[in-house]
Amino acid sequence: MAEKRVGIIMNGVTGRMGLNQHLIRSILAIRQQGGVAIGKGDTIMPDPILVGRNEAKLKQIADAHGLTRYTTDLARALGDKNDTVYFDAGTTGLREQFVSQAIDAGKDVYCEKPLSTSVESSLRLAKKAAQAGVKQGIVQDKLFLPGIRKLKRLIDSGFFGRILSVRGEFGYWVFEGDWGGQPAQRPSWNYRKEDDGGIILDMFCHWRYVLDHTFGNVESVSCTGKTHIPTRVDEEGKTYDATADDAAYGSFELAGDIFAQINSSWTTRVYRDELFNLHVDGTEGSAIAGLRDCKTQHRVNTPRPTWNPDLPNPFKFREHWQEVPDNTVYENAFKVQWEMFLKHVVIDTPFPHTFVDGARGVQLAELGLQSWAERRWLDVPVINDAEVLKA
Repeated sequence: MAEKRVGIIMNGVTGRMGLNQHLIRSILAIRQQGGVAIGKGDTIMPDPILVGRNEAKLKQIADAHGLTRYTTDLARALGDKNDTVYFDAGTTGLREQFVSQAIDAGKDVYCEKPLSTSVESSLRLAKKAAQAGVKQGIVQDKLFLPGIRKLKRLIDSGFFGRILSVRGEFGYWVFEGDWGGQPAQRPSWNYRKEDDGGIILDMFCHWRYVLDHTFGNVESVSCTGKTHIPTRVDEEGKTYDATADDAAYGSFELAGDIFAQINSSWTTRVYRDELFNLHVDGTEGSAIAGLRDCKTQHRVNTPRPTWNPDLPNPFKFREHWQEVPDNTVYENAFKVQWEMFLKHVVIDTPFPHTFVDGARGVQLAELGLQSWAERRWLDVPVINDAEVLKA
């Protein structure tokens, strides 16, 4: 039995996602379970060093979780040959700079999405990593959510017959920061375009990999964005102009003649079972997948309603749907992908979620913003892995 230590430089852990999903629920959870098993009793044990700009915050996080390694000096951390993986969950606008430095230092790199602020920048990072021979990965957590995994199981089994359409609803009301003592649930930079905020850049990266990997490649897009709430209040209690989109209404044509629509909003009040729902219709059956649950209605269980607004509705439509059972234990989606990436680094198991896939997400966001500006459908050019990654 052997334990393979992997030193991980974790940049951006003072932020919400870096701290909660990546450090606490992924890396620390892996450590607490005794590492990642890789066969013959061997394990991978991640050993994080926390990196950020605020030393007091880093110390507070480290002390709270029994860690001793933290620094505000990224260059020094990158210079330590004992730490071989760089993870970035920091500001999107600084990602190309920091990831490039990590690649130059010979580190394998794993990043939050968006990979960068433009598709050109993202492709530069993908090519640079390939030419340097370092391993690379992008976070695509929603593929590992229980609800999406159940949905994929249905698709792979042929449950739907021919898939016709996909309709998605994502979002919730993010308080403006100055109402009834309710603080905003998201940081203020999300609502400033000059700070790389906006729901299209944030969420279209998600929708690209969800649609590509679950249903079929996105071939064209039409999008309308909105800034529904024009002013908000920041963390210091100061009112600021919201310059970025807080809602997006997207339509997508997918390979296989599948039509998809996904609404993304930080200005909606939830009337559905989960914060994210995908409704999939096929010739043989339909399903509704959320973050955790998935319900189905097969052709044989489909009721026969008729349109008659003059009579009370005789159907309780939700009672005609059946729950897809768990049949397994589903772990945190971020943790699952971290374990996959660590195995990829140590024992070279496949990892399909590359920087090129990350670039595709940024590409769809850019095209969504362009579609909104030009008020028209746009085709999505193919980004070929082999062309980008060739040395």
